Amino acid sequence: MRVESLSVLKRDGGLLFGTRVVRMFGYGFLAVVLALYLAELGFDGGQLGLLLSLTLVGDTLISLWLTTSADRIGRRRVLITGALLMIGAGVAFVATRNLALLVVAATVGVISPSGNEVGPFLAIEQASLAETIPDAQRTAVFAWYNLVGSVATASGSLASGLLAQALQSAGLAPVESYRSIVLGYAALGVVLVLAFSRLSAAIEVRPEARSPLAGRFGLHRSRGIVVRLAALFSLDAFGGGLVTQSLLAYWFHVRFGADPALLGAIFFGANILAAVSALSAARLAARIGLINTMVFTHLPSNVLLLLVPFMPNLPLAILVLLARFSISQMDVPTRQSYTIAVVDPDERSAAAGVTGIARTTGAALSPLVAAPMITMPELAALPFVLAGGLKIVYDLVLYRLFRSTPAPGERPSRARK
Repeated sequence: MRVESLSVLKRDGGLLFGTRVVRMFGYGFLAVVLALYLAELGFDGGQLGLLLSLTLVGDTLISLWLTTSADRIGRRRVLITGALLMIGAGVAFVATRNLALLVVAATVGVISPSGNEVGPFLAIEQASLAETIPDAQRTAVFAWYNLVGSVATASGSLASGLLAQALQSAGLAPVESYRSIVLGYAALGVVLVLAFSRLSAAIEVRPEARSPLAGRFGLHRSRGIVVRLAALFSLDAFGGGLVTQSLLAYWFHVRFGADPALLGAIFFGANILAAVSALSAARLAARIGLINTMVFTHLPSNVLLLLVPFMPNLPLAILVLLARFSISQMDVPTRQSYTIAVVDPDERSAAAGVTGIARTTGAALSPLVAAPMITMPELAALPFVLAGGLKIVYDLVLYRLFRSTPAPGERPSRARK
């Protein structure tokens, strides 16, 4: 994919790419040490799973309201609100060890235990980008948008691991080194507030594009297809949530004794490979279609995920994980582009929000299941098996239901056989 694809970006588009970089760096920065930090605070596997799940449950409820209201009350205002919630969560996790207070902070605030997107940001940024670029360039721009996010996440993961290791080598206790990283996460939220405040009115829905038919959750004509997509995306996210980046880092630490610096390097490499895979998606989708790209690249990545816990040593486990990440993200820009393409302009924030929140809901339940298992040696492989199996089911059902429903301008997928 050529860099020229980004020539269509205007000032607002450049700002949105910048906020994506800052935010995803923060998510990667935090995710590598979050589970380790909570474990150092004295929380057991069940409490760890509860906290990780509640970070996503609260995000789901708040983001549902914010994203489905954004086209009405203003996208810029909602983005700023999300950044403020990110600051609040980071400060709370630094300030207290009290489980009840952390539960409240996890529920109300915006924290990513996976290194992936949480909060209202993704849906609204994509809807805003779609307002400012030609439809023909949407998938390519989304591919670059995902690439810069993956590189930022990778850089955050590497920086987190190296910083934690350096602080501990300098004599700081592990819990204090991890707390410094959580504080840095909150500081990045301040940067986001400043950046979002500079967005112009061009990102908002044009008055002539508003429909009087918009009902609950901001949807009207496209309600049916959005509900079906949301259900499937929730299944996929539940599977992925069984092996979040935080839990993967914890598994590598317990199973093979990987230290923070090595963990940061592993996930730096994984996210760089994910970035490259996302960038290939637009070119492949132009040849075989969005749905085919989503399914046929996702299936082999899930088989590789199944194999990770059965590797006999650390180098092989890392190799299989990296192979998985090298193709795992090709469905992301295509999924996002497909969702935006099949709805009306004034449904875009709502559609991206509802499907994104469905993913968050699915992922929110997973740590409750996975965290206790991954801390028990005899069950540590089970989250990988469940994750890979459920995600394969998602791929097959998605293809069955949507291969005959292409995005506008595409032929049905069956015609490409």
